[in-house]
Amino acid sequence: MTATPVRHILIVVENLPVPLDRRVWLEATTLVNAGYEVSVISPMGRGWTAPSEVIEGVHIYRHPELPEAHSGALAYAREWGQAIWHWFRLARLIWRKKKFDVIQGCNPPDLIFLLALWYRPWGVRYMFDHHDVCPELFEAKFGKRGLLYGMMRVWEKLTFRAASVSMATNGSFRDIAIRRGGMAPEDVFVVRSAPRIETFTPGPGNPEMRKGAATVMGYVGVIGQQEGMDLLVCAAEHLIRALGKDDVHFLIVGFGPTLEEVRSDVKDRGLEAYFTFTGALYGADLLAALNVIDIGVSPDPKNPMNDISTMNKVMEYMTLEKPLVQFDLTEGRVSAGEAALYALANDPVDFAAKLAELIEDPDRRARMGALGRARVLEDLSWAHTTPELLAAYERIFVKMGRGTETNWGQPGQAAKTGNS
Repeated sequence: MTATPVRHILIVVENLPVPLDRRVWLEATTLVNAGYEVSVISPMGRGWTAPSEVIEGVHIYRHPELPEAHSGALAYAREWGQAIWHWFRLARLIWRKKKFDVIQGCNPPDLIFLLALWYRPWGVRYMFDHHDVCPELFEAKFGKRGLLYGMMRVWEKLTFRAASVSMATNGSFRDIAIRRGGMAPEDVFVVRSAPRIETFTPGPGNPEMRKGAATVMGYVGVIGQQEGMDLLVCAAEHLIRALGKDDVHFLIVGFGPTLEEVRSDVKDRGLEAYFTFTGALYGADLLAALNVIDIGVSPDPKNPMNDISTMNKVMEYMTLEKPLVQFDLTEGRVSAGEAALYALANDPVDFAAKLAELIEDPDRRARMGALGRARVLEDLSWAHTTPELLAAYERIFVKMGRGTETNWGQPGQAAKTGNS
């Protein structure tokens, strides 16, 4: 008898290093625990600079950090062109060590399908892990459409056509895969982003981070053009100056391209004493910060992208039993339910009013926090997501017609496979 070959998955992610990308890391380690061999290609950055290493059984291959594009077609062409070159270079290195069965592409950008098509003649199939709706992301970031927006719509369509199976982060993304991407409903699986409750646990936090304030608001995540940090600063000023809630502090955890702009805005408004910017925090340090807050904030403005996106920070606040305030977004309500108060779309004055409601009612905060954590434990934690992830992979192997066996062709000779 011959041993059944271990299925080998290659995960490609461009916008964050691994294991810093929490969704990708949960997927990779879950697949390893399920018996798959997993290799990951990601950029370096944020302290993760080793060109290659193995962590928790995941083989990680990193390329130099790429210049992040903020505007202009040439800037995006430079960033994505370098990324594509590194994907092909590192995939070839991995292939020589051990051939992979599936490439999982984690967008943005919607260009990883090019790598999958290159390896398709040798039986490799494409699993699309749909992190962001890139056309809507472009529109939200730059407030316009134009030529690059149109190109992103084309790349999105080609991505779905290249994918044998896709994983959506929520029901809205699943609808896009079926309606706009033309995928069969049985080939689209909802794999939500959620913390692992075994390690992401409530606790006392670090009291020094409160800065002596009676109520602490907390933010964790990317600080970029589409995250609404300008609206949060406006809301904070109204809360403190107009509503008289000055025994407060805002703890901002994260990094991003507009961090310095946000810090300057806080300084220009004379609010420096009310804000602490910690930069990026991980592991125990992140928990120490988030556990000390009283109210989570998610100021992502309502736009075509945010309205259908699931925010990781919302899930993290809920897991740590924190009530939150956010703008009224479709998927935001699906995630948080009664654990959040919902401000009028993109209205910082109403956002401040909702914060004031929670500041004045600690008992309500406790009830909402308990509801949020219960919602995660009962329905939204990674433990509930794992079966969908594994089902998506079982589906792609069934479609490949391989079952538990892999029959490889040689380079230059297509393997015999089932339909994609």
